Amino acid sequence: MPFEFERLKIPAIVLIKPKRFSDSRGFFMETYKRSDFVTQGIEEAFVQSNFSRSTCGVLRGLHYQKAPQAQGKLVGVLRGEVLDVAVDIRRGSPTYGRWVSQRLSEENGYMLYVPPGFAHGFCVLSAEADFNYMVTAEYAPELDRGIIWNDPIIGVEWPIEAPLLTDKDAQWPLLEEADVNFVYQ
Repeated sequence: MPFEFERLKIPAIVLIKPKRFSDSRGFFMETYKRSDFVTQGIEEAFVQSNFSRSTCGVLRGLHYQKAPQAQGKLVGVLRGEVLDVAVDIRRGSPTYGRWVSQRLSEENGYMLYVPPGFAHGFCVLSAEADFNYMVTAEYAPELDRGIIWNDPIIGVEWPIEAPLLTDKDAQWPLLEEADVNFVYQ
C-alpha cells in the first residue's frame, strides 16, 4: 500500500503518509487512491479540488460548511510548511471543542483527512505555502461558516500571536455562538 494511515487523538482525523519513490530525477508519490482510502473508512467521494498560496503568518480558518453540503477535506502542502488544525464541532461528541494539529510540508508530504463536522484552518510557517485540498461537497456560500481562530475555550496553540487574517476570518463567532448543525452519532 502506498499510504500509511494514522488516527490522531481525535480518531476521526486521519494523518496520511504517502510513500515516496525517489531517484536521481526527483520523486513520485500517489496523493489519493480511492480503494486504499475506503479500506481505512474514508469512503466519501471528492468532488472539488482547491488550491491556495499564502505568505508567512497567514492564518486561514477556522472554516466549515454546514449540512446538507458539509465538506470532508483531504489537505496537503505542495510547497512550504503549515500548521494544520481541525476542531471537533459535532454537538454531543466526546471530543467536542477539542482540536488536533499536524505540521504539513513539502518535505514530509503528509496529508490530513478532516471529515464533515470539523472546523479546519491552517497557519503558514514558511515564507510561502501552496496548499491543496480536495472536498466532498461543492462550495456553497450560503452554508459557509467559521469560528474565530483564537476562541479561548478551544485554545488552539497557534505558533504566532498576530496572524494575517481576512476581515471575514477576524470576525467569526466563538464556538458557543457559532451556527453549527453537526450532531455526533
